[in-house]
This record gives sequence, structure tokens and C-alpha cells, in this order.
Amino acid sequence: MHVLTVLDEAVAALKAPLREEDRAQGWTDDLRREVQEEISRDRSGLRRRGMGLVRYLRPRLDAWMECEGVRPGRLWDLVSDVQRRLVDARSEARGGGR
Repeated sequence: MHVLTVLDEAVAALKAPLREEDRAQGWTDDLRREVQEEISRDRSGLRRRGMGLVRYLRPRLDAWMECEGVRPGRLWDLVSDVQRRLVDARSEARGGGR
């Protein structure tokens, strides 16, 4: 699956209201909106400037969720996948080195 497709899916999922299970895993409405905005910004930049921009992105979504005390679950998996895809795309753009 292409990076932009993963970002599209994440933005759509994070725009939806939180479920009870999401709240139980530590998500708040503010955190959901902030993470959605961050992913949306990256997605817009990649669409406007091309995938070469990925070299300059520094995704820290994992640290952000950890700092906020978010526990594994549906949204954690989704956001972690975004982080992983961006890091992998960045590595590929740099010729394989991380």
C-alpha cells in the first residue's frame, strides 16, 4: 500500500469521533485532532511537493503517543503504521540508509 493511501486512511479514521475503546486506551478529542492535523500536514506536503519531501519529515508520532500515555489499540495501530511507513519511505528516499 502506498504511503499516501495509508495517510489518507489515518486522516479519515482520526476525523471520526472517538469510540469508548479509544478513550479507554488514553485517546482524548484534543489528542485525536492534533495527531490528525499532523498527519494531514505531512500528507498535504507530500501531495504538493512530491515524495522527495519525505526525506525532510521527522515523524515522532510514537514518542507523542507514549508521552500522552496512549495504549495499544485500533488508533495506536493506525498511527504506528503511519510512523513506520514514513520512516521506511524516508529510508528508501535516502538510498536505504536510516
